[in-house]
Amino acid sequence: MVERRIATQTTMPSAELALERPSDDQLVVRLTGPWRMSGGVPDADAVAKALSDSPAPHQITFQAEQLGAWDSALLIFLERVAALAGEHGVAIDRSGLPNGVQRLLTLSEVVPERQGARGGAERPGFLARVGLAAMAGADGARAFLDFIGQLTIAAGNALRGHARLRGGDLLLFMQEAGADALPIVTLISFLVGVIMAFVGAIQLEKFGAEIYVADLVGIAVVHEMGALMTGIIMAGRTGAAFAAQLGTMKVTQEIDALTTMGINPMEFLVLPRAVALCLMMPLLCLYADLVGILGGGAIASGMLSINPEIYFRHVFDAVQISDLVGGVFKASVYGVLIAVAGCLRGMQSGSSASAVGDAATSAVVTGIVLIVCACGLLAVVFYVLGI
Repeated sequence: MVERRIATQTTMPSAELALERPSDDQLVVRLTGPWRMSGGVPDADAVAKALSDSPAPHQITFQAEQLGAWDSALLIFLERVAALAGEHGVAIDRSGLPNGVQRLLTLSEVVPERQGARGGAERPGFLARVGLAAMAGADGARAFLDFIGQLTIAAGNALRGHARLRGGDLLLFMQEAGADALPIVTLISFLVGVIMAFVGAIQLEKFGAEIYVADLVGIAVVHEMGALMTGIIMAGRTGAAFAAQLGTMKVTQEIDALTTMGINPMEFLVLPRAVALCLMMPLLCLYADLVGILGGGAIASGMLSINPEIYFRHVFDAVQISDLVGGVFKASVYGVLIAVAGCLRGMQSGSSASAVGDAATSAVVTGIVLIVCACGLLAVVFYVLGI
């Protein structure tokens, strides 16, 4: 018997690999020491080189009498050796390996590897990404319209007296969306009026037309900014609250319990919130208009020394009824959009704590985007109608 040591490769002293050639047609792989991922193991390059030598062996056998503790590092090495043997047409005898290793290798061969399991998913092309985004947008629009349809049906049932909801819930949500929102609406509206008056005063002073600050603030706040800023405030405050409340109910399976009891969640949970916000938004808009005009008056009297009586007279002369009605109508539309966005994202929330946070964030983003889009669309419509 001819015995020839081909190579010994060691990456760490704890795991050793030795290759022997007892004969020209046999290659013996000797494994010693612990083969663990944490300790480092030899690679299969020495085996590949031995299989390429002449004369090439016809069989690979293993000797593992001195093999220590092992984990998946040994299995990966043996899989690599098996792949090399398959490339060179060399048979493998695994009888010298531990029984546990043999069973795992056999199991890995019986259960085929899922295609693409080793590599990450390929990034789709540009057109594919555009198509996926379009499909996602279409699905979102379909879900939005479907939700509006269900809410409309629930509102119709409520008008006929067939909806199952509690009046106490409606009053509570009106308080949360109305009276409780007054402090933040007051602060933001006053500051918006101050900023608009300050910016206008700097420009109008150049022409000696400071008095027209009253016209600028009055028309801008009543016709546009009062409703817009109130809508954005309520989207970040009430819309997110609606999404978080409904999302939490979904996590705790309260919505499933209502459905099991035969109670429609759209009527019992969504409708009171939507009605409360839609009723409170016009009132909050009128309040925001008043506070914004007061903020402009503070700048007019303090910075431009304009008599408050003259300032308010100019405001009342500049602002028309159509401006006031248009602003209140916009606020009502914004209220519907905020309520739908918040409740929709809450009902679509997943069943985890992180999903509730994502639903609240999505509700705010969706609500603000819808408000801005509606603002631009209504501005065009009002311009065409001459309002």
